[in-house]
Amino acid sequence: MTADAPLKNLLTDIKGVAVGHATDLVLGSGVTAVVFDRPVIASGSVLGGAPGGRDTALLDPSMTVETVDAFVLSGGSAFGLDAAGGVQAGLREIGRGLTVGTTKVPIVPQAILMDLLNSGNKDWGRHSPYRDMGFEAFEAIGKGDSALGTVGAGTGATTATFKGGLGSASARTKAGHTVAALVAANALGSATIGNGPHFWAATFEQNNEFGGLGIPTTFDTDMRLKGVNVTATTIGIVVTDAVLTKAQAHRLSILAHDGLARAVLPAHLPFDGDTMFAAATGEKPVGGMAELMEIFHLATIVTARAIARGVYEATSLPVEGAQGAWRDRFTK
Repeated sequence: MTADAPLKNLLTDIKGVAVGHATDLVLGSGVTAVVFDRPVIASGSVLGGAPGGRDTALLDPSMTVETVDAFVLSGGSAFGLDAAGGVQAGLREIGRGLTVGTTKVPIVPQAILMDLLNSGNKDWGRHSPYRDMGFEAFEAIGKGDSALGTVGAGTGATTATFKGGLGSASARTKAGHTVAALVAANALGSATIGNGPHFWAATFEQNNEFGGLGIPTTFDTDMRLKGVNVTATTIGIVVTDAVLTKAQAHRLSILAHDGLARAVLPAHLPFDGDTMFAAATGEKPVGGMAELMEIFHLATIVTARAIARGVYEATSLPVEGAQGAWRDRFTK
């Protein structure tokens, strides 16, 4: 992809980034793998009160390992943490990973969301299906990577008002740096305003990507939650093709959380596990602080847009008792 190629509004607008999904509509859950062509500078931040993750500590800027081979987003709550093992197995088979002595260890941080109570069939027996689903997502890299809504990690996602899902968005700075996000919207709060069709992120919308409804004439700011003592978690990834340090990638993930807070109300609650990963592929140098600030700014914007788009694109699970989707109510 050249610097001036048109954007497809996807994470894969970033050169060297590939996405694969495993989706089980009966289980009501899934896995999304984001694999980089080569190791990339990466970091992340956790602002939700009930997170679940694997290898997230190494993303702290003070930790030794600076690069990752892939990220994994998964349903399944703590059971879903098996998924990174499946992606790691796929990477190991093709010779990827950090060289440690005579072996290679693929670095695959993961975040999980809580989708165990969405009416899907979670009676999987002794071992969870997530390691196999992780490998399936790895094998699906580049196949159907534009799928959004009820797919991959967004399969079982819900929000306070409508079915959640997997969303993506991208943008380009004036200097030509691309910034893109992929988010599984599974919020304890709501991505929509009151009981209507309007999205909190409407002011950032581009090209009617989530309905083009704009903002309502009045705002209902009453708190809407999918329950009390019910865990949720919105998880995602923001990537740029800029050259960043690990500390700057960490800041990028924090700005992505700003986007989450502009798309979901309320966010970062005690029973959310809100986690945002960030990566920089290092294709394009940054020519000064003003260019860097615009990259950070767009991280906020694309994350907010991706969340709204995930809810907009979602469809209800084909199981009894499943939460209704935005499309069920507002698309004719």
